[in-house]
Formats: sequence, structure tokens, C-alpha cells
Amino acid sequence: MSNFILSCESTVDMPFSRVNARGIPVLFYTYTVAGKEYTDDMDRDPQALPRFYEMLQKEIPSTSQLNEYQYIDFFTELLEKGDVLHIVFGTGMTKSMQGAESAAEKLRLKFPERKLIVIDSLCSSAGYGLLVDGAADLRDAGKSIEEVAAWTDKERHRVHHQFFSTDLKYFRRSGRMSGATATVASILNICPILRLDDKGKIIAYDKVRGKRNAINYIMNKMAAHAVGGENYSGKVFISHANVPEDAKATKKAIEERFRKIDGEVQVFNIGTIIASHTGPGTVAVFFFGDARE
Repeated sequence: MSNFILSCESTVDMPFSRVNARGIPVLFYTYTVAGKEYTDDMDRDPQALPRFYEMLQKEIPSTSQLNEYQYIDFFTELLEKGDVLHIVFGTGMTKSMQGAESAAEKLRLKFPERKLIVIDSLCSSAGYGLLVDGAADLRDAGKSIEEVAAWTDKERHRVHHQFFSTDLKYFRRSGRMSGATATVASILNICPILRLDDKGKIIAYDKVRGKRNAINYIMNKMAAHAVGGENYSGKVFISHANVPEDAKATKKAIEERFRKIDGEVQVFNIGTIIASHTGPGTVAVFFFGDARE
């Protein structure tokens, strides 16, 4: 039995059913379109993502960080039940960590008998999910809150995020890529290769022509950086933004080349918060490796 509560945020980009089944409470982000607020759904409603992409054709949603008061309400309910280790969506993507830390500082005074540990994941999407999933494995193995926190603090720098996109107009519209670069790349069928750096920020560091080359490029990066190289025996997660066939092709390539992976490669949808900035067309691969540059 676990002796503490492990919690996270909806931007882990895993289905809520999976996270809930592992006993991990979730704090949900929201986004706004045309003045109406929607909750990051985590695949609870099968129609939520199709509706989101339909809305995305007309307007870019606005997203906002979680605030101190949301964290206070969330943490209070958990602290009434036990000690809490909360892993926050990476600060390279949002400043929510500031609200989490401020809330934790206040609640430690209100609940002096409880432990409340808050850790910046420095991760995004299912890379964040991979880190939380690993922490849950240790929790279920009977590790203490301090042991799991120490592992999380170390391993967050080792969760690799390698991804490419086949539709750049949303990167341009959200300000993550210049209009000229996006136009030229689209005309030439160029896929930018991106990753997260050690601070959790997106870095576009190379480009290739065509999806097949993009998949092969990421496979080579995985072989170079994963623990054990092609003998990598950890978990691999893939997330995609409305391109299931590209994700399926990526999964097949990984399983053919990396034959010692722990179980089946898991494929998830990129959630509405992250897809608000990337749009459709992104495929991301996540694995444990050496320390991110």
C-alpha cells in the first residue's frame, strides 16, 4: 500500500481512465474559445477532441496557467487524506509552478503534520506522463515519498522529448515559428525536428524532408540517447495531434528497432492544451536517456 498521494495535472496527455486507475488525482487545465471555457478532457468524452480540432480551424484557443487558488483547493482536499507529492507541468511550457509553490507554502503552515512536496517536471505532454508513470511505479513498489521525490527530481532531466510536425501553420499562428519559415517548410515538405532542452523549453534543432525521414531521424536520436541505446529496456510513450497513422508508423519503427522495450509502446492523444499551440500534425516520442542538453 502507498503511504502518500501522488498527483499531477491534465497535461500528462494520458487518458484519464489510465491515470485514475493508477490512483493519481488530476488538476485540470482549461482553454477558452470564442469566450467559452472548456476543460482539458483527457479522452473522457470521445467527441471532445474532434470538436476541438473543428474549432481550431476557426480560432486559436487561449490557455492560461493554473493559479495559486486552484492549487490551494486541490491540495487541501488531498492533504486532508495524507501526504502529497505533486508533479507540476514543466515550467518551460507554463508558469504554473509559481502558483503551486505559493499554495504549498501556505498549506504547509495549515497542515504541519503533513508532507507536501511539489516538483517541476520540466516535461511536457506524454513525456510528463512518462515521468509521472515512473513515479507511480515506485510508489506502488512501496517507496517512500522522499525516495520517489528524489527519483523524480533526478529523472526529469532524462526524459527525452523528440518530435516532428507535418503542419506548421499553427506553430506560426501561435508565434513558435516565423511565417516565412513555415511557408517555405510547407512548400518543400520539410518537417522540423524539435526537442525539449534541460529547462523544458522547445528547441527546433534540425529539419528533414518528409515524414519517413523524420521518423528515421528520431529513431537515430533515440538510439544515441536512450539508456542502453538499441538495447533500451524502459518504457516508450508516443503522443500525436490528430495524426494516428503517423503515430502508428512511428510505433512500428520503434518496436522493430528497439526489441527490448518494457511492454508495448503506448500511443496517446496530445491533449487540448498542448494542441492549442501545436495544432494537428505533431508526433512525439518519449523515453528515458542521458541528461538532456
